[in-house]
Amino acid sequence: MAPAEILSGKIVSAQVRERLKQQVVEMREKFPGFRPGLAILQVGNRDDSNLYINMKLKAAAEIGISANHIKLPNTATEADVLKCIASLNGDPAVHGFIVQLPLDSDKPINTEKITNAVAPEKDVDGLSSINAGKLSRGDLGDCFIPCTPKGCMELIRQTGIQVAGKRAVVVGRSKIVGAPMHDLLLWNHATVTTCHSKTSTLAEEVGKADILVVAAGKAEMVKGEWIKPGAIVIDCGINHVPDSTKASGKRVVGDVAYSTAKEKASYITPVPGGVGPMTVAMLMQSTVESAQRFLEKFQPGKWNIQYNQLTLKMPVPSDIEISQSYTPKPIDQVAREVGLLPDEVELYGQTKAKVHLSALKRLKNQPDGKYVVVTGITPTPLGEGKSTTTVGLVQALGAHLHQNVFACVRQPSQGPTFGIKGGAAGGGYCQVIPMEEFNLHLTGDIHAITAANNLVAAAVDARIFHELTQTDQALYKRLVPSDNGVRKFSDIQIRRLQKLGINKTDPMALTEEEVNLFVRLDIDPGTITWQRVLDTNDRFLRKITIGQSPTEKGFSRMAQFDITVSSEIMAVLALSDGLDDMKKRLGRMVVASSKKGEPVTTDDLGVTGALAVLMKDAVKPNLMQTLEGTPVFVHAGPFANIAHGNSSVLADKIALKLVGKDGFVVTEAGFGADIGMEKFFNIKCRYSGLRPHVVVLVATVRALKMHGGGPAVTAGVPLPKEYMEENLQLLAKGCSNLNKQIQNARMFGVPVVVAVNAFKTDTKAEMALVVQQAKEAGAFDAVVCTHWAEGGKGAVALAQAVQRASQIPSNFRFLYDVKLPVIDKIRIIAQQIYGASDIELLPEAQEKVALYTKQGFGNLPICMAKTHLSLSHDPEQKGAPTGFILPIRDIRASVGAGFLYPLVGTMSTMPGLPTRPCFYDIDLDPVSGEVNGLF
Repeated sequence: MAPAEILSGKIVSAQVRERLKQQVVEMREKFPGFRPGLAILQVGNRDDSNLYINMKLKAAAEIGISANHIKLPNTATEADVLKCIASLNGDPAVHGFIVQLPLDSDKPINTEKITNAVAPEKDVDGLSSINAGKLSRGDLGDCFIPCTPKGCMELIRQTGIQVAGKRAVVVGRSKIVGAPMHDLLLWNHATVTTCHSKTSTLAEEVGKADILVVAAGKAEMVKGEWIKPGAIVIDCGINHVPDSTKASGKRVVGDVAYSTAKEKASYITPVPGGVGPMTVAMLMQSTVESAQRFLEKFQPGKWNIQYNQLTLKMPVPSDIEISQSYTPKPIDQVAREVGLLPDEVELYGQTKAKVHLSALKRLKNQPDGKYVVVTGITPTPLGEGKSTTTVGLVQALGAHLHQNVFACVRQPSQGPTFGIKGGAAGGGYCQVIPMEEFNLHLTGDIHAITAANNLVAAAVDARIFHELTQTDQALYKRLVPSDNGVRKFSDIQIRRLQKLGINKTDPMALTEEEVNLFVRLDIDPGTITWQRVLDTNDRFLRKITIGQSPTEKGFSRMAQFDITVSSEIMAVLALSDGLDDMKKRLGRMVVASSKKGEPVTTDDLGVTGALAVLMKDAVKPNLMQTLEGTPVFVHAGPFANIAHGNSSVLADKIALKLVGKDGFVVTEAGFGADIGMEKFFNIKCRYSGLRPHVVVLVATVRALKMHGGGPAVTAGVPLPKEYMEENLQLLAKGCSNLNKQIQNARMFGVPVVVAVNAFKTDTKAEMALVVQQAKEAGAFDAVVCTHWAEGGKGAVALAQAVQRASQIPSNFRFLYDVKLPVIDKIRIIAQQIYGASDIELLPEAQEKVALYTKQGFGNLPICMAKTHLSLSHDPEQKGAPTGFILPIRDIRASVGAGFLYPLVGTMSTMPGLPTRPCFYDIDLDPVSGEVNGLF
């Protein structure tokens, strides 16, 4: 009989790698930018493991697989390894990963627990119990097979001999080779016998084998004379035996006596160079197979997201009835669906989560999606449905048009929730759910802002008190106390010294004059602009006297409470682009002026670090979902009058990365386009660097009739008959406001799509007139929407119009150059956005212009604080008034947030409760724990 033909693993594995290389090329041609991803997790630093890993990394690079080697120290605990595995399980860029065994750790680690923690669909080593179970059941197309048995089967196939019907013998029963090899041969229709070192008739069993696979781990255990003539012999063993002829004093042999076995077998694998090279090749093949399975399920850049089917009812039930009739998906599922990793998500129960800023860092090289802002015409006091339209639009884009889409909305204040307005989660079949969670505490961000704001307020008054009652030296001893005879400046005190021009770090080296400069902020109480806040409507806190206790030694002053969302810290949160930026902004906040007219900041008070600590969790965006299962970021909620009225920059940036270049991020700007949209462009986009693609302008027949001269619309009062009956003349006249707001949006070079939010009292002729007027005014398109009653289905036409508008090249531009004088910037906004003929600065405002310019704040953007009920300063002037003089009664500075806000007319930053507040309708079921009533 002729000697056996050699089955060279080197040759076959090279062929496999070449085939895989071509498959990867084809993948990348079909899906540009896509690469199969392999992760190798190693614990410790064993030399043999390093050698094997380098072989795998080299093979991956040759084929075109993106391989990542994660190395944990040998001090890693089981929990450390499991945490790393969880992260890799959730990473959509990793299609396969292996845990390099053995685990070289000083700590006890359960290897089986570790291998079973690997997601079965990524377990390209095939070592998890789930993959082993599927193999044992014969589910070969739905599992991964351990690489060595898989390589053995590939070598057997190379012989061209059919496995089916043959008698196969496997010597060895390990979980890695022997047991899975038995199953693999069995399900390829061989008759299989498994033997091992305790098999008493081993030679007899081996002699029956047409196919023999030996993986016993014992040098030359199987003798050549045992082998059936013409058998296929696959030797998986690697053993070292003494050999004085070798420089190392030893040589490598297999589990089969090769020299005699090759004389009887028809095919045989050598050792080395047989099965060994195939193991790495099969790991690469399994990784490519995993990537192919991924591509069959997911299009790269397309989310595999589960949408909720709405069951529409007529008449439409109350918002909270609708919200509570749908069970939200677990929020960790939503996070996975949009491509967030497990360690980027911090769960707050089942329906809300915070997203870590590390997600933005990970995704920094991803292209941004399309950026859409929803705004509105000048509203009635009832609001015209911007939030509802925002949610309806994302539900249409996602659940109906199958686009990646994120909504980014503001967190509502509890003041309006329990006051006159109610909740802000949208309405009807377009809501963020659960609405009671959305409208109440959420994850505590507003409470964190309340605590941080009031810490600053307390620090201001305490500092004035201590400076009034202590000498310079007494203050210095307390500000820089001795610890075991050593005095040391804190970091924030070093910054204050540097600001004062004192370049010293030794507390003992300061002169008396320098000590005086250091300890005396010398705050002028009449210039304090920082107020205490509370997230409740309470009119009796609008003006208060503080410091009336005898312990305050006669230091009292008039002060006030504002509502929390008007705090500058809320605006800082909304405009920050990271933790470091937020901390810097917090430190720049100006709370008052000194008696010399110099600005006093929170950094001067020494409170910056404490504020950052209080805000460290609030800076993370909150993840929720809509009724139809599309993702929502709820983050920050600054007022739209004294602040810029937009959700956070961070939420928008993370969302734009997650949706990808063909996806959409839809955010909402507060009040009408003259306020929220103008500030979105001139303030938010200026600081974020983001450029919008489309403006969606929400209009209602009701509001346009009001602008045409209709009777006053009042919350809590039935609408007059003019709003319940068709009146085209009144409507046409009111379209002047729509036309002006379209013009305002186009002034920034962004296409406008008008969403006509339909009410059941609107007639077809009225809605057609609004659509016509909008198009004639220059809107890219105008669409009637019925999303409140129909969910995303009622906004599909709007979504399609937004898609088309987003394809137009953006010519976005700012309205003004921030380097212009303060008065000129105010005048540009007043004339071009509001329609004023000019502005008039009252004496107090003139003084502030001079003061802020002198203090170096003249180059900040402008954030106009005016009524939202009119384009002018007078809420009674409807339509599109022109020729009026806009009065500026005062100007204030939010230096940390980064804008000056002129006050137009009078307004309160602490709303009051109406005669019948919303809380009359809110209750808790003591049995179920459900919130009842209207939000």
